[in-house]
Amino acid sequence: MRWIRSIPLITLLTISACHTSNTAGGKEDSTMPYSEWGFAFFTPKALPVHITFVTLLDDHYIKHTFRMLDGVYESLYSVGKWDQKVTRMAQLNKVRHLPIAMIFCWDSIIDKKTYETKIAFPQSMRDIMITPYGNDMYGETAWYNTLLIGLAPEGKVRIWLQTMKLEANLPVEAATITTTSEKDLRLCKSMVRDKASYKPIKRIEEFIKDKTYPYGEW
Repeated sequence: MRWIRSIPLITLLTISACHTSNTAGGKEDSTMPYSEWGFAFFTPKALPVHITFVTLLDDHYIKHTFRMLDGVYESLYSVGKWDQKVTRMAQLNKVRHLPIAMIFCWDSIIDKKTYETKIAFPQSMRDIMITPYGNDMYGETAWYNTLLIGLAPEGKVRIWLQTMKLEANLPVEAATITTTSEKDLRLCKSMVRDKASYKPIKRIEEFIKDKTYPYGEW
């Protein structure tokens, strides 16, 4: 697979020559000190989104496709800015090898819009994921083995590695990250939701009625 290393990471996600796994998996090796890592999405309070599709490329150049995903967590403490201590336990969103790129499709309820986000993860993040950072609250070795992805209005995306200690999560600077919508959609263009299907949600309307949209700093 040496020839594919020269191709942009995001492009690799659409190459059929790469092995595809519909669930987490892949051959065993010594690159992971724990069995699996997971990823989870969350949003600010009262600004829900729906994730419709995820495709992910790991560092063994195995492509994973997720159509059945863990629910998106609403962070009740993310009001005006991101809460730095969000905790999620991934159940379905798990992979055997470390991530190098991801594309996902998502609908913002308040924006009434479908977004497509492409992320290339840096080697520095993978290095952190396989380096222990002490012990967790139960006295066991702690790893950064959960990737948190925050989704906010106007297609804004932030990334953290979750800590299992009573500390703030670790911010991650993506190698590249782009979010597109409408005519610029590619992978997600067949998943665009009809704007008429976005029904008013009373609690959202009440929460934002005195705020200037899009409120907050995301």
